[in-house]
Amino acid sequence: MNYAMKNNFCFLTFLFFSIPAFAQIKKAAVKDLAFMSGTWVQKSEWGDLEEFWSQPKGESMMSSFRCIKEGKALFYEFVVIELEEGLPVMKMRHFNRGSIAWEEKEKPLLFPLVALKGKRAVFEMKDKSVRLSYQLITKNKLSVVLEEKDKNGQPKKDIFNFTRKL
Repeated sequence: MNYAMKNNFCFLTFLFFSIPAFAQIKKAAVKDLAFMSGTWVQKSEWGDLEEFWSQPKGESMMSSFRCIKEGKALFYEFVVIELEEGLPVMKMRHFNRGSIAWEEKEKPLLFPLVALKGKRAVFEMKDKSVRLSYQLITKNKLSVVLEEKDKNGQPKKDIFNFTRKL
């Protein structure tokens, strides 16, 4: 097989396996996301990260996140997942120290669920500028992948490997 054929084969294989995984889902329940529940921690270049996810209840989940560096909180996130038109939608807000909001009062960041398979959920902004993937690797390991564009418009991927805080 020559180089061009091998590249085409690899590309088509990638498309075959990746497109169905991100096909728009039509219906899901918040309870399907229970695998995300727990308190998760990680040390990273960002700082000490801590993320808490509640158990699903009342067709909703909530999360709080904080990033601590050199003994000081840098920023926080507050997230809810609520059922809208048959699909869970992640609604996120960021805050600086002092509870100073980044997003406007009536405009949280919205991430509808776009894929759900087993213990892996993918949320993506409607304009496809940001994607968040959550996958339970083991009972005590949660992988979170943040995909977005950097300041130059180039794709950027941050992978967080959280451990369950016991």
